[in-house]
Amino acid sequence: MNYKARLRHLVNALPDSKLDYLLITHLPNVLYLSGFTGSSAALLVGERNTLLFTDGRYRTQAREEVKNARVVIGSKAPALAAAEWLAGQRSRRRVLGIESESLSVGARDRLSAALRGKAKLRPAPALVERMRTVKDPEELSRIRAAVKLGASLFSIACKTIRPGVREVDVAAAMEFEARRNGADGMSFPTIIAAGPRSAVVHGRASRARIPSRGFVVCDFGVILAGYCSDRTRTVHVGKPSHEAREFYRAVLEAQQAAIAAVGPGVTTGEVDEAARSVLRKWKLAHWFTHSTGHGVGIEIHEAPRLAAGQGQTLEPGMVVTIEPGAYVRGKWGVRIEDVVLVTPSGYEVLAPMDKDLIVL
Repeated sequence: MNYKARLRHLVNALPDSKLDYLLITHLPNVLYLSGFTGSSAALLVGERNTLLFTDGRYRTQAREEVKNARVVIGSKAPALAAAEWLAGQRSRRRVLGIESESLSVGARDRLSAALRGKAKLRPAPALVERMRTVKDPEELSRIRAAVKLGASLFSIACKTIRPGVREVDVAAAMEFEARRNGADGMSFPTIIAAGPRSAVVHGRASRARIPSRGFVVCDFGVILAGYCSDRTRTVHVGKPSHEAREFYRAVLEAQQAAIAAVGPGVTTGEVDEAARSVLRKWKLAHWFTHSTGHGVGIEIHEAPRLAAGQGQTLEPGMVVTIEPGAYVRGKWGVRIEDVVLVTPSGYEVLAPMDKDLIVL
């Protein structure tokens, strides 16, 4: 990863935000800018200085991973150590930008006290998050690999899903296969939701047993080399009724319409509307209770957000999920999801596979 170029881009953006320094405390942003993978760190970025603050547990790791910032090992919380370092500099009063979304009120108060009036705190715009929306070639390579590995787990789900099998046992088989094939971990707790539980949008795998008939929503993803994947497939156990097949068909048509709408210059709200309008035609739009998708990368949920009323414009290099669904409480639910890359001429579905309804 070209961390040097990323830091240079960020430094060049500071003057437009009227900032002298930016204190990075959101760990995925620290990773994106420095390569540091530890669980305790703060990155202080300024025109002349870039310093990574962490503690003694990461002395060796930080010096191995971080090449474009000075590593400072201390005994205090990293953000406080960064504030104290800045307060100790002989210079005019500085403006320090903070990631207010990742700081509590208490943490902000402690930072202010540590600065001793030597710097003014100011909530910074989402500079790093904006950089992260467009992936570079190495990031895309890692995402492709993660999506490919994640997609392979669906075959394990299909082999394991049977009436009487517990949802957690299906998830366990998938997660074991992911680890066995090199995954750092799962992108999120695996969702296996069967029968009436398929109407629970985030129905994490439970001890409930799969019924003899009904939909099973499988939502899963892996972290591989620091990057996430996300995929949802819905299968049916036992012979589906005509109503069930039509319900599935409606969601599939909505997903296909949303994917077809993806392209540079298209707004995220327009992609959402493409899915929603199809479900409106099927008189199912009121059962679609979440957004159509989200960005994916170092984190499983990143900008941009593909939802009603959102006006962000898609750009080549953005990676998003397309995942419409419909959920009838107490009866059933269906969701279908793929990871899609925005290309200069349109889109590319990563690790595509057939989405006809699978009956087990």
